[in-house]
Amino acid sequence: MGTIDYIIIAVYAVGLISLALWVSRKKDGKEKTSKDYFLAGNTLTWWAVGASLIASNISAEQIIGMTGDGYSMGLAIASYEWMAAITLLVVAKFLLPIYLEKKIYTMPQFLEMRFDGRVRTILAVFWILVYIFVNLTSILYMGALTMREVMGIELWQGVLILAAFSAIYSIYGGLMAVAWTDLVQVIALTIGGIITTYLVLAAVGETTGGGAWEGMVTLTETMPEKFNMIFSKESPFYDKLPGLTVLFGGMWIANLFYWGFNQYITQRALAAKNLNEAQKGMVFAAFLKLLMPLIVVVPGIAAFYLNKEISPSTGAYPWVLANYVPTGIKGLAFVALAAAIVSSLSSMINSISTIFTMDIYKKQFKKDASETHLVGVGRTVAGIALLIAMPIAPFLDSLDSAFQYIQEFTGYVSPGVLAIFLTGMFFRKATANAAVWAAILTIPMGYAFTALAPDMPFLDRMGVVFLILMAVIVVISYIERKGANDPKGLEFRKGIFHTSNIFNIGAIAVMAVLVVLYTLFW
Repeated sequence: MGTIDYIIIAVYAVGLISLALWVSRKKDGKEKTSKDYFLAGNTLTWWAVGASLIASNISAEQIIGMTGDGYSMGLAIASYEWMAAITLLVVAKFLLPIYLEKKIYTMPQFLEMRFDGRVRTILAVFWILVYIFVNLTSILYMGALTMREVMGIELWQGVLILAAFSAIYSIYGGLMAVAWTDLVQVIALTIGGIITTYLVLAAVGETTGGGAWEGMVTLTETMPEKFNMIFSKESPFYDKLPGLTVLFGGMWIANLFYWGFNQYITQRALAAKNLNEAQKGMVFAAFLKLLMPLIVVVPGIAAFYLNKEISPSTGAYPWVLANYVPTGIKGLAFVALAAAIVSSLSSMINSISTIFTMDIYKKQFKKDASETHLVGVGRTVAGIALLIAMPIAPFLDSLDSAFQYIQEFTGYVSPGVLAIFLTGMFFRKATANAAVWAAILTIPMGYAFTALAPDMPFLDRMGVVFLILMAVIVVISYIERKGANDPKGLEFRKGIFHTSNIFNIGAIAVMAVLVVLYTLFW
């Protein structure tokens, strides 16, 4: 990287921190309340909700991990992005109205309202462990990996820099700082990502005497197997994306869990001004999701065409930056990646502190804690989470696909969480004891299927475990209640799932684009 690249990075860093500290300042000398710190005072508009959703979601594991998977398996990995677009619409229409009507801070809090405190505590512990030991560590690792490849610094130094940079503003400012900086970061991510994709496609085009568009045409014509969205059983990647399961099976388990019942994501919608703003924000995020494969998958396919000896595959994106992005533009491209990494780090830290503070500390240890005290606990926990994840992150260097690592390990928890939430919302007979058993069984059952059926693709495993846990909840609930409704079963008011014309038009447009994409790349 040249001097101009480092200047661009420095300007970005100073500007972002300045913005975060400005929006986090005390208003009229007032101390922050827990709602201010954890839910941005319920002030987020639709564009802030949508931008923050994407900035939180698109991180190192998306850009580096999915570029690596694009390098190895092709466009099929984009299913995680495109199926997420339609999942966002489902969540916006059928789940957000329930959450916002209950005025909750966290997902575990909803579970206590519907079931009891045991379910809340168990799921809170699950989420904290997964967020720290799977998500937070992987984000730090892949961000540091890119810094090592592009800037030549040691892995541990990159981890330290990223953690410190994120901590400077997110721990102090809370969700308000995270959400406002996310807007800037999404702009940087989109512009920098598209420029990087253009440059690497132009490099492909040069091999046949053309430009970027010719480069894309060259990829589709010379490597058609890289543009198959649905793998057959003969494919070496069938275990990762097993055929039609991508459209009709376990992919839905992963997506509904992530976008609908995941504190890290739903916290942005919970912080919206109102339901209408939250739903419009989700549609905005769905449109951005349709664009993401151009930024996070296509460069990997181009890297495969240009150099077939990148190992591990997670090195594909750093390799593209190092070899095909010129000085000056390289700084902008790195800023885009740094924006994705830092925004996800900040969001993850904030969600960990929210769950611990509201679902464990306040509930179990200090029910009468003041608002100022709760904010202080949240900041302390955020710092501790970073300190735990930092020394673990470098050990992920032995993995070939960090994105798959995240999906598979999260997959041990997601079937149980999804079964508990869906039955809690839409099955009025579901009991607290049934939910507890589903929570207890989800991880052991996942590992049991891994041991007993090692050849079963993990998405299929998630689907089977989910169906079994749903059956467990239904059977136990019927045994307990003799077919009667649970006293805490939800009753929905008339019109709760009504959506605005703007939302409906946007949803139809998103679904139409998805039909076209899957028709083209079937």
